[in-house]
Amino acid sequence: MFWTVTLELLKGFAETLKIFALTLVFSLPLGLVLSFFSMSKFKPLKYLTKIFIWIIRGTPLMLQLIIVYFGPGLIFGWDLMERFNAVIVAFVINYSCYFSEIYRGGIESIPKGQTEAGLVLGMSKSQIFFRVTLLQVVKRIVPPMSNEIITLVKDTSLARIIAVYEIIFMGQNFIKSAGLIWPLFYTAAFYLIFCGILTVIFHWAEKKMSYFEA
Repeated sequence: MFWTVTLELLKGFAETLKIFALTLVFSLPLGLVLSFFSMSKFKPLKYLTKIFIWIIRGTPLMLQLIIVYFGPGLIFGWDLMERFNAVIVAFVINYSCYFSEIYRGGIESIPKGQTEAGLVLGMSKSQIFFRVTLLQVVKRIVPPMSNEIITLVKDTSLARIIAVYEIIFMGQNFIKSAGLIWPLFYTAAFYLIFCGILTVIFHWAEKKMSYFEA
């Protein structure tokens, strides 16, 4: 029974990993774009972006997931989106907003004198950003970004709300089908191991970038 449970949970964990990976692939660059919008000198774009980020960060991810999945059908009469796709859309929107604030904080923490010095040396603004600012920003955002990414690992369990077969969903199935509750607690081992691996990776990344410290 133990191996049967383990194999089923591994199937669910594979789905969890897919949600995790796809969310990062799309939300990390989108978050950077949103951070640029929120710092834009074009005020309508700046304030619309800030309001959007405020709404997304101020409401539960579970509610956003339900809205993305059921909303188009209820409002426009469209067919329901594929469950997995709805999860990815909701997660990407949510995490891109959180990442955008981390990016923005990192970019604005870099002294403006560095930009001015680069301009004096004849560098363009894009050269200054990619050659001077960006690497320092990466160093500063690794700790808060790592916290959000580890939170994402655990938030993937919300996908079960719309019956996506991630690991928690698979663990709950054993309660209904076999009257076993321990598989649900067993899922914690998968989360702990994965989060432990990520923690080690981020700690290594922080050490590798320690040369930016004064």
